[in-house]
Parts: sequence; structure tokens; C-alpha cells
Amino acid sequence: MSRPTGNTALKAARQSAGLSSQQAFADALSTAARRLGMGQVIVSTRQIRRWESDTPPWPQDDYQRLLTHVLHLPVESLGFRAPWDRSATPATPPAAAPPTRSIPAPTALHARLPRPAQAGGSQPPTIGADFAIVTEAHRRLYWSVAPATLVQAVAEHANLGTALLGETSGVARRILASALAESLLLAARIQFFDLRQPDHADATLVRALQAAGEADDSLLGAAVLGHAAFLPGWAGRRDDALERLQAARTYARRGPASAELLAWLDAVEAECLTRCGDHRGALALLHHAENLLAAGNDHAAPDWLTWFSPVRLAAFKGNTQLLAGHLPQARTTLETVLGDLGVAEGKQRVVVLGDLAAVEAASGRADAACALLEQALDQLAVTWYATGMDRVREARRALARWQDTAAVQRVDDRLYSWSATLSSLQR
Repeated sequence: MSRPTGNTALKAARQSAGLSSQQAFADALSTAARRLGMGQVIVSTRQIRRWESDTPPWPQDDYQRLLTHVLHLPVESLGFRAPWDRSATPATPPAAAPPTRSIPAPTALHARLPRPAQAGGSQPPTIGADFAIVTEAHRRLYWSVAPATLVQAVAEHANLGTALLGETSGVARRILASALAESLLLAARIQFFDLRQPDHADATLVRALQAAGEADDSLLGAAVLGHAAFLPGWAGRRDDALERLQAARTYARRGPASAELLAWLDAVEAECLTRCGDHRGALALLHHAENLLAAGNDHAAPDWLTWFSPVRLAAFKGNTQLLAGHLPQARTTLETVLGDLGVAEGKQRVVVLGDLAAVEAASGRADAACALLEQALDQLAVTWYATGMDRVREARRALARWQDTAAVQRVDDRLYSWSATLSSLQR
């Protein structure tokens, strides 16, 4: 497997921004120039090719302003070497600013991916595999360890991996870069799904894509871009989400990808369409994903694809059926999912219980909805999950006309207890 050439930091930032081609990037920069009153500045694809080469020239001031405006990253994080700093190395963007409120700040992540060491580097050939052992342990710990605690450990591990990259080369560097990309992807998942820090997650995903590029790991690149699509998709920006998914599917095709990964990308797009109000399109994609899983293919699913399964696909489907107003179908789907979830899948259990509660609330069965919400709150006390709490709150809002009943007030007493309120702020 040959190492990719060119300025992978800039390429990853461009693709993460949804600009799949150099022409699209040039057009976006030229459009930004007009909006910023810099109409005399026109960016050509030739200029983009130079910036994405192995030896990108330092951008002039106007170009620096445009790059920062379009990619929302400092120039120093885009793989450029300043002419006055010959020791500089291609950089990656910082993964996270300090979080808001009282959530503990993740340990700062190093901002640069070092160049490969010369002649094998100072680390032994086993360094990539050794680093990957801890990455795999973090992958398993995600399902049980408090997110604010785990993200600290993952960030420290990613810092170590970033430092070690500058001391390795060849196969060891590619193995190390792949494990680093997975660590950064896990950090981004925690930031987005568990701690509800989308801006931090977006920056971390850019770093993960850059590390995947260093490893030339197309499947991890597809996973990173698939997660990146959630951010605009959940914000209702359909076109941006679909652009990122197009890039993700391109990477998956190069893999080649397993049926599970391809079905997950369908499920991601379905959730984005659901959030944007296209329930029919979402249900069609979920049906296609079911067919993909049923047919399978000759490619094994990657070891890191632990967040998706036929049961998880059914959970996606149940939520879409709920939001589409197909209440009997949603109830059947979600009850089946609840019965099929494993003991360790507490986070997903909260989501499904919240969706089932919303089904019961929409069906006028307030007591049944409250019973499900109390189960969800029991689970949240064991395994915190911001996405799950969002579903609980959505279901509680659907119970507004029964808010004076004893059942709803019991839910409120737990939802807004001193300990629950303080805990949600601290997490």
C-alpha cells in the first residue's frame, strides 16, 4: 500500500468542508472573495493543485484570508510551511476549544501531524501495533465509561500518537496513523453524541480525516466523512450533508467496503433526510440498507465498526417511522429493537426508550409514555448519553397536555431533581 502524496492536511480539510473537487474548492474561494469585497482575487484550479502538492507554496495574504474564511481553520493547520519557519511541519487543526458550561475541557490535542522520520525512525517496528492495542481498548470502553472521563484519556492517547508519527516511517507509520485516525474519530463521536459539542467534533473530524489520509485508509476515511455528515444533517443543512456523504461513498468504494459499512452510510443519509423532513426518502434508504445487509458481500466489516448492526439499523428505522407519523409501525419496530438489544447497549437503550415514549405520547397513552421515560432515566443514571437525553426531553415535550397528572409530575421530579440537573450540567 503506497503512502498518499500531496498536502493531505489541506485535502482533508477541503473534503470535510464538503468540497469534493479542486474545481469546487476554487469556486468556493472565488465566491468568498466577491462576498468579502476582494473581487480582484480569482482562485484557479491550477492554484489549488499547487497548494495540494507535496511542496505547497506559502499562500499570499489575500489567499490566507480566503482559506481561513472558507475552511474555518488557520492557515498553519492546512499543511503549509511558512518561509520563515523551516522547521515547521504539515499541520492539522486543533481538535477542540474548551467546552462551554461546566463540562470538563478535553485535554488539548496537538495541532500538527509530523512528517515521517528518516530511515525507519527511532521507534521500533512494533510501535504502530502497540499504539493500536490501547486504541482498541478505548473502543470497548466507550460503551461503559463516562464520556467526560473517557474523552480525556482518548485525547492524551491521540497526543501520544501524533508525537510518535514524527518518529516512525514506512509500514509502522501507516499502522500508527490508522490507529490515530480511529482514536480521533472516537473523540469526535464522544464530543458530538455524548457531550453535544458539534463545533469541537467538526474540528476533531478534520484531524481524523488527515490521519486517515496519512495511513491511506479509505475505509476509515469513509467512516470519518459519514460522521461529518451528521453535523450539517442534524442542523437541517441537507445539501452539505449529502456532499459529505458523496465523498464518504467514494472512499468506501476504494476500500472496498463491507455490506455493513455501506448499509451504515445509507442509515446516516436516512437520518439526515429525516432531520430535514424527507421521511419518504429516508424510509427508502433504510429499506435499501436492509437489503444490503441481507445480501452481504465478500468483504469483512472493519473491527472498528462497532456502532452499527441490524439492530441499530432497525432503531434508525423506528425513529424515522415515528417522525413520519407511522405510529403502529414505529411501535412494532422499536419494541422489537428493545428486546434485541444486548445488556451492554445502554446508550442505545435510552434512545429507543425515548422514541417509544414519544410513540405512546403521540398515541394518547400518557401513563405508558411516562413508564418508558422512567426506564430511560434509570439507564441514564448508569450510562450518560446526551443524544439519549435529547430523546427523553422530546418525548416529555409531547406530554405537555398531561403535565398536571401524577405520572408526568413523577417524571419531572426525576428529570429536574437537584442531582439530575447538576449531573447534566457537569457532563
